Amino acid sequence: MSRSIVAIGGTTRPMSSTERVLGLAAEAARGHGAEVRIFGGDYIAGLPHYRGPDWSEDKGSEMIEAVRTADGIILATPGYHGTVSGMVKNAIDYLEELATDARPYLEGRPIGLIVTAFGHQAANSSMTTLRTIAHALRGWPTPFGAALRISPASFDADGRLLDEDSAGQLRLVGSQVAHAAGRL
Repeated sequence: MSRSIVAIGGTTRPMSSTERVLGLAAEAARGHGAEVRIFGGDYIAGLPHYRGPDWSEDKGSEMIEAVRTADGIILATPGYHGTVSGMVKNAIDYLEELATDARPYLEGRPIGLIVTAFGHQAANSSMTTLRTIAHALRGWPTPFGAALRISPASFDADGRLLDEDSAGQLRLVGSQVAHAAGRL
């Protein structure tokens, strides 16, 4: 049985640290048999403020439909000023379109959580916020969430993460979502 996972996250900077680690967790989920669709920084940066002046029902519809049918979700955010970035939060706000579904919001689905930040305090407080959001959307945060102290220097010239401990944490997030997807 193939499981469908949607990964959402990134920043306005192409191939940001956040988007790179999201890709590593997604690859781990694929390694456990899941099909993964990523909505990275380019996609979510193009979303107007949810229900704002430039919003329309077709905005974000591709992501909303993917989440609607997904068996699991991975969310990744940079820790900006100790919390979730506005861009990632806006993408999450689009999930309000799932409120009246038979399976509302993220009901009964595992949610893998990843935070990247320059400091431990921002990483940890942002993780707490992401867990709260996952609960509010009726999702099941995986037992492990990766709150990483990371920077662009954390990657080699080919974009590989240099710290094996951090890479292992990302593999754990991806594998926990893949294993729990469709089983909750």
